[in-house]
Amino acid sequence: MINIILAILSTAGALAILFASIGILRMPDFYLRLSVTVKASSLGVGLLLICAAIMFPDDASVTTKSIAIIFFLFITAPIAAHMIGRAAYFTGIPLWKGTIVDELDGMYNKETHELKSDPKDAIHKSTGKEDDQIAETDEETR
Repeated sequence: MINIILAILSTAGALAILFASIGILRMPDFYLRLSVTVKASSLGVGLLLICAAIMFPDDASVTTKSIAIIFFLFITAPIAAHMIGRAAYFTGIPLWKGTIVDELDGMYNKETHELKSDPKDAIHKSTGKEDDQIAETDEETR
């Protein structure tokens, strides 16, 4: 019975990591690639670590380390992805041309490096001109 559970969990973990790697190739822009990769790979690695904890039930150090790694992975991966995505947006990495809403458009002042949180304080709203970050072609996001 344990072998069946391990087979299911390890297969699901490996598939999640496979989906993350496919997502890097299939997603059209940096932000979607980042999102898919972090979510799917965290799930995949978490499932594989659960398999390691189940595989060695008598060894408390393996189980403890697996649980600690899962905990820190699930805490730090989304925060790191958020900070990487934020830095990418502020440095001007273009959004995919199919992006419908850019909620940060006009909220970041590039001269003072201040981010406004109230839409009423926005510097400008996207007018479809060259000041927005939405790419015109797919080649811009590659």
